[in-house]
Amino acid sequence: LKVLVVDDSQTIRRSAEMFLKQGGHRVVLAEDGFDALSKINDFQPDLVFCDILMPRLDGYQTCAIIKRNGRFARIPVVMLSSRDGVFDKARGRMVGAEEHLTKPFTRDQLLQAVAAHAALATQETGAH
Repeated sequence: LKVLVVDDSQTIRRSAEMFLKQGGHRVVLAEDGFDALSKINDFQPDLVFCDILMPRLDGYQTCAIIKRNGRFARIPVVMLSSRDGVFDKARGRMVGAEEHLTKPFTRDQLLQAVAAHAALATQETGAH
């Protein structure tokens, strides 16, 4: 799968990239929402992991822009947050996020999230 990881923390980006590559996925990294939007355009990922708390354009805004764009609306977005509150999850769903992963995440949690969305994507394409 092609996975885009959006996070302003280099540590998070690096560990996500390492975990995903170990899982056999292709990874592109973005450090904020603007960076992410241009990379989605070029890379057309199968899945996006997006941090919530970022400067300039936060994760909710980034997700909302992705979901409003007809070309990218079907790309699943998983929000990354150090806060695990009900409010954060609900707000993520409101902008169209499929899931919420709490930081720090483990390699297994990250790969499980990818596997779940990979299975969904195959079902969708298989259904047509």
